[in-house]
Amino acid sequence: MNMCKNVIRYACVLTGLLLVSLAAPTGARIAPPSGSAGAFAAEQAGVDGAATKKNPLFKLAQPWPSADERRLRKKEAEAHPLFSGTDPITVTIAAEFRIINKDHDPKSSKRYPGELKHTRADGRVDTIPVKLSARGHVRRLAQTCDYVPLRVEFSKESLKETVFDGQSTLKLVVQCRDGGAYDQYILREHLAYRILNLLTSRSLRTRLARVTYVDSTTGKVMGTRYAMFLEHDSDVARRMEGRSVELQRVQFKDVDADTLETMMVFAYMIGNTDFSIYALHNVVLVQTPDLVLHTVPYDFDISGLVHPPYAIPMKSLPIKTVDERLYRGPCRTMEQMEPVLANVSAKSAAVMDLLSSISGFNRGVRQETRTFLEGFYSSIGNQGTVKRVFVEKCSKAPAM
Repeated sequence: MNMCKNVIRYACVLTGLLLVSLAAPTGARIAPPSGSAGAFAAEQAGVDGAATKKNPLFKLAQPWPSADERRLRKKEAEAHPLFSGTDPITVTIAAEFRIINKDHDPKSSKRYPGELKHTRADGRVDTIPVKLSARGHVRRLAQTCDYVPLRVEFSKESLKETVFDGQSTLKLVVQCRDGGAYDQYILREHLAYRILNLLTSRSLRTRLARVTYVDSTTGKVMGTRYAMFLEHDSDVARRMEGRSVELQRVQFKDVDADTLETMMVFAYMIGNTDFSIYALHNVVLVQTPDLVLHTVPYDFDISGLVHPPYAIPMKSLPIKTVDERLYRGPCRTMEQMEPVLANVSAKSAAVMDLLSSISGFNRGVRQETRTFLEGFYSSIGNQGTVKRVFVEKCSKAPAM
């Protein structure tokens, strides 16, 4: 009942602010962040008479597609060939990489022309024109990585009957530096995404790739390394028959409890603390037609499971290394935690099988990863540990 009242309250505020540009339909209500409705909406919508870019809140005022249309979009997103398979794909990308890899300015949005070639299993090669741009934060810094994370933009007309059919823009998570240890970090992060896929369909999918990079100016091959394509936010939203929304200051009570608890236990599982629902950091919010917000996390490199050299927890947290697990979720009773922990425990064999099935891990890393995951399953199998971690030492804060 309180949620319904809050939804209507925020809808009224937003409608008043956006009515000049949009006729807000009845279905344009939102599940609200906490705080002052007027202050929040005014600040978020930037109502000062000088909007400089399309505001993300405008999406909330758009009417919902029909149920049939939502089901069709879901079916199409689920069927995209890139994320329907799990075997690594072979790709060659030619572009001005000597320039791109020096694009460390987070404010830069420069796009660079390139060409992507995908070699099919039968040897045929699809050649696709692309636009590349540097992206990211920590991994974009020169002191962190030699190779910047990439955003790949496609022309849809060139994608028909290729593995990229149905895509428009994708993030490409690249290997940070040269060396055997760094290709293992990509595999570990790919494993993290795949584990979350086992736990819930409300998660982003990935496709591992072996990418050969060619400098288009000289024609010189710069190396072949692991990378992974990350599903677009809009596609995970379509698979949930919802839409991705950008709302900051969201609290625990504002989002779906089941999705939240699965995400927070998964974060504890892999030793990930580098995300925030409140600041919308490394989290996608998906709103479904029932106006419920669901949390979908991404970027798992700064975690104990992956643990690259630059993975350091925030100083404000009571842990010294990412190897130390910390539950940052809301307080729950033992009864509330039992279903989510039971679901995670039931998938333990599948998780270990997944670890064994991913080729490319060296023996030492595979065993180290297995030991790290076994430590998690041991902890949630102990009632005393469960009570201490999720009930007694849980975060009393309304958000994180």
